[in-house]
Amino acid sequence: MTLLNGNGKPGTLTHHHRLETMMNGQQQTRVENTFAEDVFTLRVMQQRLPKDVFRAIQRTIEYGDPMSAAVADVVASAMKEWAMEHGATHYTHWFQPLTGLTAEKHDAFLTPDPDGTAISEFSGSALVRGEPDASSFPSGGIRATFEARGYTAWDCTSPVFLNRNGGTVTLCIPTAFVSWTGEALDKKTPLLRSMQVLSEQAMRILKIFGTDAGVTNITATLGCEQEYFLIDRELYFKREDLVTCDRTLFGTRPPKGQQLEDHYFGSIPTRVIGFMSEVERELCRLGVPVKTRHNEVAPCQFELAPLFETANIASDHQMLVMEAMKRVAPRFGLQCLLHEKPFKGINGSGKHVNWSMSTNTGVNLLDPRDDTHTNMQFLVFLVAVIRAVDLHADILRASVASAANDHRLGANEAPPAIMSVFLGDMLTDIIEQLESGSPKSTLKGGKLDLGARTLPQIPRHSGDRNRTSPFAFTGNKFEFRAVGSSGAVAWPATVLNTIVSESLDFVASQLEKALGKNADDKKLQSAVRALLQKLVKQHKRVLFDGDGYTQEWHAEAKKRGLPNFRESVASLQTMTLKKNVDVFKKFKVLSKVELESREHIFIEKYIKQVLIEAETAASIARTQILPAALRHQTELAEVVAATEAAEVDAAKAREHLEEFVGLVNQFRAAIDKLDGVVAKHPDGVHEHAGQIRDQVRPAMGALRELADELETRVPRDLWPIPSYREMLVIR
Repeated sequence: MTLLNGNGKPGTLTHHHRLETMMNGQQQTRVENTFAEDVFTLRVMQQRLPKDVFRAIQRTIEYGDPMSAAVADVVASAMKEWAMEHGATHYTHWFQPLTGLTAEKHDAFLTPDPDGTAISEFSGSALVRGEPDASSFPSGGIRATFEARGYTAWDCTSPVFLNRNGGTVTLCIPTAFVSWTGEALDKKTPLLRSMQVLSEQAMRILKIFGTDAGVTNITATLGCEQEYFLIDRELYFKREDLVTCDRTLFGTRPPKGQQLEDHYFGSIPTRVIGFMSEVERELCRLGVPVKTRHNEVAPCQFELAPLFETANIASDHQMLVMEAMKRVAPRFGLQCLLHEKPFKGINGSGKHVNWSMSTNTGVNLLDPRDDTHTNMQFLVFLVAVIRAVDLHADILRASVASAANDHRLGANEAPPAIMSVFLGDMLTDIIEQLESGSPKSTLKGGKLDLGARTLPQIPRHSGDRNRTSPFAFTGNKFEFRAVGSSGAVAWPATVLNTIVSESLDFVASQLEKALGKNADDKKLQSAVRALLQKLVKQHKRVLFDGDGYTQEWHAEAKKRGLPNFRESVASLQTMTLKKNVDVFKKFKVLSKVELESREHIFIEKYIKQVLIEAETAASIARTQILPAALRHQTELAEVVAATEAAEVDAAKAREHLEEFVGLVNQFRAAIDKLDGVVAKHPDGVHEHAGQIRDQVRPAMGALRELADELETRVPRDLWPIPSYREMLVIR
């Protein structure tokens, strides 16, 4: 389990270590007594397993040694006893199918005996392998409906944990999920494969530099910042769109949104801080190292951020974070919204994925250190990542594509859909030096004098940050800001690991060829500088440190030849381009069939998600908004009739009535148009997705525009659904 300390530098902590970097004093004592209480940690294993079995399971976790059936049986028995002591009655293989959620099937520990008693059973085979129905999960054509067999396989590197919910306790075993034929049907399996190949290729670089002594493996590390909204639960259930779609399909902008910029980092509301504390307590028991909480930019928007962990553990923990927030919010009369854009006109939510590489000895391979221009190993890893983003920008963009994220990417709170890399002043200067020859110096940040003797001089970084960049270097890691708030991080991490592995493979092969068998340090430095200079010239087009929101950047990106997939349909179709298939196939992360299945599943999900929204919008429009508008129309007509009957000039009132009637008629026509385009079902998933994008979504937008105009005219006592003004306040 790899965690990063307070400076964002990774160090290796086994599951039983205390998070001493998190707390101090009395707080530290409290955390030591509660952290990971519901996790079957290495410390618990060491206490409960025979020494030889514990050493065997350690070797499996740390080095990938095969686990014997005998060892599995002993581990399973100890795990069962521990779980039942904590109140567990059932166990489940907990996995991440291609739905984007988690899945679980619970089995009881107790089994009836022929003599009428019950015995508790949990064998090594039950721990290592499960058999859920594979035909009912998305497979993208890998499995037919009648082909039901699938397997779950224990990921022993991710801690087993207890799930306490509804008064019951269940032992949850993180697993991979594959079909009977062996193809991956989940997001965990390719992630683990990509982590393995990244380790192999990065080790080649360390070997070239002679820095592999004591290093047995390298892991991708992730830190996943989670943005989310909280609204009053009572109002939530009055909005059919929120209940069904997790976002509002109608709603006009309130007079006060985020214009005053007073919510960001503001005082956390009392009810919200109670919710946050409860979520943190639950996650603490599950061993999820939550670090940061604060108000985000939009009203009722907040953020939770953990410490960094090994990628597969971080992926599992990220799913637990989302589940915990959803589960805890109702206890405080709140509803947690994880959709990327639940409210039009204010900031949406992302999940910034901070990615790095760490050796098992605790060295961050993306730490530039002080004299960066002399750290050639770091520069090799840096340029390899730049090359990966440039060559594979299309599938990196596709890894975050979804109907929900389309509402966010490219807007004023999110990075553009153009994949570019921000490096900052110091690294940009070194890259420019590399391009022209050999780097000679490193920019220093110095200190800031704040002008008051009572204030300290504070260290100043050598470069600013850039929140408009989708892929930014932030000190000793890359921040992939384009990931959506509702998405699972396993797939973007898999793509990132794979494309960087391809780049490291290319760099290592070039250096190995140039150096031969008897290379000295001088020859190494010369070969590295020559290769980096060549790669910088080839791939510098992807580097951009300016404002990614501007139209000038879009024009410049087009001039540079960078792809710009503004929406998901076109982006997802790049997944199965030959160059992308070849990369995943070469490193055995995904076969051609597995990659094609994912493209099919993701596009099909896009279609289904938008159609659900469209049908929900039509239903709300027809059964709630239109009746309210007609009631108001009737009231206006009665006013006109009464005014004219009193022989008073009613010209203005009649003009207002006629204008409103015209708006209602347009609204009726927009409902009919939406119904018409929803009813179309073109043959082929790509054709249907294109029709959804080109016809259904514009029809939904036109209907919303009219509905939002009606909201500004219909009296508040007649308007049938809670307004933005009501929802975006927590009392």
